[in-house]
Amino acid sequence: MRFVRTIAGMLLLALGIPALLLGAGLWLTARHADPAGGFTARFEPVRTPARAVVVTDVDALLRADLPAARTGQVRLRLAARDAGGPVFLGLAPTDQVRRWLADVPHSTVRRVAVTRGPLPVRLDPATAGVATAVPAGQSFWVRQGVGSLQWHPAELGDRSLSLVVMRADGAGGLDLSLRGEARAGWFPGVAWASLAGGTLLVVLAVLVLLRPHRPREVVFVVEPDQVPVLAGRLGISSLSELGRQPDRASGPDRQLVAVGPVAGERSRAAISSAPSRRPASLADLPAGRDWSWPPISRRDDR
Repeated sequence: MRFVRTIAGMLLLALGIPALLLGAGLWLTARHADPAGGFTARFEPVRTPARAVVVTDVDALLRADLPAARTGQVRLRLAARDAGGPVFLGLAPTDQVRRWLADVPHSTVRRVAVTRGPLPVRLDPATAGVATAVPAGQSFWVRQGVGSLQWHPAELGDRSLSLVVMRADGAGGLDLSLRGEARAGWFPGVAWASLAGGTLLVVLAVLVLLRPHRPREVVFVVEPDQVPVLAGRLGISSLSELGRQPDRASGPDRQLVAVGPVAGERSRAAISSAPSRRPASLADLPAGRDWSWPPISRRDDR
């Protein structure tokens, strides 16, 4: 039983400590959210002589830099403006965006690093080209907006989509100011649930592991004629002294002494040998005083 309790306590600790650490991390992160529960980040200025800035695969970028945004009902919102005002933002299938911007100079976002402060954006050099593309009126846009764009990554995660940021007239020389926002309704609930569950599991583990063990009681069953022998082994001269605490002030400690059989009485083993054949019923018991009940005392026979 003690082994089972130890295993159960260790299992509760193995589950409770990670849940507690996860809840503490989520709680510290939730302190940086706005009153509505959203997380806002500002990007470093993006400057390029190209006519468009393209994120080739939005889902792959989120998977590498912000995997939590791809779970549940997380909503992303991206706001962008240029020196001349708000700019166009759109999501469209990757292959169609590639064909549309084949002859249009554009810069591709290689990576967005998630750090403290403004998020750095790494761009590849602008491609060569002299063509001009106007985003308005194109039929392949899945989501589009001017000044801002919002979408749920979980709804579009099974599609390869590209994000395009450019001026509405398609002019080159972009100087973009970008701001992103992620809002997850499940975030506060998961944080508090992890904290409460982890704390409860750790407390249960401590109670299971530190609970004192009750001492085991051992009961000896002896035959009546063996009671004097056992009493002698324990140093007890009468049955009335059983359970009495020794009085150390009255004299020296008693020593265990060997007590032999009563004078004139044949010694007998505590456990007799098993009969060669077990009787099938009481009628099959052999006749004799050794098998009679109540037992006949040998001392009375003499």
